This record gives sequence, C-alpha cells and structure tokens, in this order.
Amino acid sequence: MNRITLLSCCVAALLQGCGTLAPDFERPAASVANDWPQGQAYKPSTFSAQSTVAELGWRDFIADDNLRQLIELALANNRDLRVAIQNIDKARAQYQVQRADLAPSVKVSAGDTAQRTAATLSGTGEPKISRQYSVGLGFASYELDFFGRVRDLKDAALQTYLGTEDARRNTEISLIAEVANAYLTLAADQARLKLAQETYRSRSESLKLTQRSFDLGASSAVALNQARSSSESARADIASYTTQVARDENALTLLVGTALPRSLQVRDLEQSVVTTRELPAGLPSQVLQARPDIMQAERSLRAAYANIGAARAAFFPSITLTASTGSASSSLDGLFKDGSGTWSFAPQLNLPIFDLGRREANLDIAKLNRDIAVAQYDKAVQTAFREVADALAQRGTIDEQLAAQAAVVAASSESLKLTDARQRAGIDSYLALLDAQRTLYSAQQSLITVRLARESNLITLYKVLGGGLQPGKS
Repeated sequence: MNRITLLSCCVAALLQGCGTLAPDFERPAASVANDWPQGQAYKPSTFSAQSTVAELGWRDFIADDNLRQLIELALANNRDLRVAIQNIDKARAQYQVQRADLAPSVKVSAGDTAQRTAATLSGTGEPKISRQYSVGLGFASYELDFFGRVRDLKDAALQTYLGTEDARRNTEISLIAEVANAYLTLAADQARLKLAQETYRSRSESLKLTQRSFDLGASSAVALNQARSSSESARADIASYTTQVARDENALTLLVGTALPRSLQVRDLEQSVVTTRELPAGLPSQVLQARPDIMQAERSLRAAYANIGAARAAFFPSITLTASTGSASSSLDGLFKDGSGTWSFAPQLNLPIFDLGRREANLDIAKLNRDIAVAQYDKAVQTAFREVADALAQRGTIDEQLAAQAAVVAASSESLKLTDARQRAGIDSYLALLDAQRTLYSAQQSLITVRLARESNLITLYKVLGGGLQPGKS
C-alpha cells in the first residue's frame, strides 16, 4: 500500500462518518394561554402586537442621564456580569475542544535513536553503536464517527456554549433592571428623608408654640407632651431614613461595581426616569422568543437531545485509526534518499459485548435528562407568562392608584389647614390638629411609595417583556 492509497482510504473512511442517532428535536408546545389575561386589572392598550419591547434598546428606554451613567458603569464593572462573560469564554473553549474531535489531529515527529551493542554480542569482538533517524507525519487514535457520537457531543457542547450567551444576556438585562430599581429606591428614601426633615421642622415650630402657650398657662401638659411626641417621632424617622439612604447607596455601589460618581444627582420621583410611551406587550409567543432565559432553557433541551444520540451510539462498534508516513535511515544524510520511505496503518475495532448494563444506564440517564430539560423549559415558559401577567396587572391599575393617592394628599393637606385654623380659634382640640398632621404625613409617605411602585413597574415590565435584548440593542 503506497501513500496515495493510504490517504485515499482515510478520506473514504472520513466521508462515511455522517450519521447521527439523536432523536429529532421537538420544541414542547407552550403550556400557557395564547393571550395575556383580560379583565379589570389590565389596560387594553398594553396588548398591542405591532411591536415588541425587545426592539427598544435600554438607552432609549431610560430617560434619566444619571441612571444611564450608572448602568454604563455597572455593565463595565459588575462582577456577576463578569462571571457570565467568563462562563461564555469557558464554554467556547470547551466547544472548540469537542469540535476538534471531528478531525484527526495531525502531528509531525522527528527522532534519533542510538543504541550501543556490547562487544560480546556484536560478533566482531568490538562494541557497536547503531543509530536510526526518522521523520514522520501522521495521526493517532482518530475515531471514525459512523454513528454520530462525536458529532452529537459536539452539538451538545455547541448548545451549552450558546446557552451561556443567553445567560449573559439575561444577566445583563437583569442587571439593568436591578440598577434602575436600586436607583429608584434611593430616590424614594431620599424623598422620605426630605419629607421627615420638613415634618420635623414644622412639628418643632408647633412644639415651640405649644411650649410657650403652656408656659403662659393657655395649654395643658397633655397637649405639650402630645406635641413633643409628634416632634420626636419625626426626628426618629429622620435617623431611620438617613440610615436607609446610606444602605441604598451601598447597594447601588455593589451593583455598579465601583464607587458612585460624586456628582450623582438622583432625580425626583415626580419626574419619570424612563420613557413615558406605552410599552407594547405583544403576543405571548413574541415575548417567549425574546426572553433569553427561555432561549437558554431551549438550548439545554437541545443539548439533552444530542446527548441521547451519543448514548445510543455507544451500543455500536467504534473504529479508530492510527496512521503515519515518513522516512527513516541509519544515517542523517540518507534520511530523504530513495528507499527510506516508511508508513504504517493500524485500524482498531472496538465492539462492546458486556458491561453489566453500563450503556443502558447511560442511555436511561440521557433520556431522563431530556425529560428534566422539558420540565425546566415548561417551567421557564410558565414563569415568564406569570411575570408578564403580574406586571401588566399592576400597570393597568397603578396610574389610577397614583391619582387617588395624590387626591388623598391634597385632601389631607386641606384638612390640616382647616383643622389648624379651627384649633387656633379654639374650636378644635390640639389632638385633632395632631391627627390631621399624622394623616397628611402618612398620606405623603404613601404617595412616595406609589410613585416608586409605578416607576419600578415600568422597569419590571420592560425586563419581563425581554426589552433591549436584540443584538445591537443592549
């Protein structure tokens, strides 16, 4: 067999390895409704199917420049996102390793072997030194992929790699939402701190007036202690919200991954930090296609299908080839002369006969992993559907709740003015004035909470609808 014949045999063998025993992939039917829930809690306008949130990049969605700056810093410095990116690099390397098994690993070798024969064995009475030089080109233990085992393992590695890409995208959009919500929480607690400070100043002035009235004998000790209690309560809130603001800043620093800019100015919650245009919900199928966590679940399912093919292939014989061609000579100058050529060809057949059920167990494991992946995919779809439905339900009622709470604040403020005038005129007691003050303070705090909920809902809705995840949009 000459070198050309050997090479032809190898190429022919390579071309035969094109089959696969993996079952055809079937995406599970969505175990959710075809439309989002309907009812009093939902706005009809949010069900527009003309476009999807995935087409809206986060830079277009976020309207506040300071928040944009923080998100940019987080995307560059957050450690969770760095881990996700490093996992991508790791999976890519593993895929490259697995894909390399599809082709033989060709190596060039060169060697020099020297041997000294003892004088008693040389036949000449003198010690003899012999040398052999060789140069070769070949490959070793290359498996012919007749039944697709290597190809299925490569496909499984590819799906794992693509799944890490989806995981990174999911981590990125989650990070954007977390930074935005942390920013909003900081803004809300700053607003609560400012309200507590203003309330404390107002109640301190009221306490001074009550103290003066008590000193003149016009007010009772009960009224004085009530005024003092009200003032101290506001002072306690100042201390509490001061601590909370510091914690909010620490949480935001952790998400951003670096020190917050000294020039950071948090926008007032009365001004929206995101775009005010309506976010279209689209159809459930569109949302499921846009969410990276569902894409990742599908990748895992595809990898499980490929692993079944690899487990099935283990029941069939495997053929490995080792072949080389080159030149050998006892002298270095004769290494490439006529007659120095060498070659070797060593095919090996491995036929499994008995392994105490190992292959059957591996196939069962592969099928069970596929069933687990199907269940995980269904759970991811159902979870996504619920997250969107919950966000849409809140979106449908939050504006009405905000308007109602603003009306409560306005009414409480007017009631306080009237009660203050009546108390000064001696018509109402000081207790009535304190109740009016507490009512207004509580209403103002609730208004801050509702404003925070409205902004957070927009962020959450943008996230669960797969916003900004299309290539080039992030």
